[in-house]
Amino acid sequence: MAGMKKVFTADACPPIATPTTIYVSGQIPASASGEVLPSSASIAEKTAACIANIRAILSAAGSSMDKVVKVNVFLTDMANFTEMNGEYEKHFTGRPARSCVAVKQLPKGVDVEIECIALP
Repeated sequence: MAGMKKVFTADACPPIATPTTIYVSGQIPASASGEVLPSSASIAEKTAACIANIRAILSAAGSSMDKVVKVNVFLTDMANFTEMNGEYEKHFTGRPARSCVAVKQLPKGVDVEIECIALP
């Protein structure tokens, strides 16, 4: 499609950027090299890792957390919502639109994944 470009960063998986929107694929609690946080890590720590990846991607795309307009959170257990939300609120202070859904399973056996849409 015209006007779309991939943005590359060594810090996380690349998003797709258009002149008006940045689409950040789902981020799991993993390092740029793909190392997943241990299952013993708290949901807050795992959420923070997902958000750190999102922050790195947005920065590489010339955007920032305050330009996020929509977030989708996927949890394997809604009992983790309160803890996830406590960490989430520290980073998404602009209160973008958000959905949070329970799913049966996520990649690499993680229990949280976050994706978003932001303005450039």
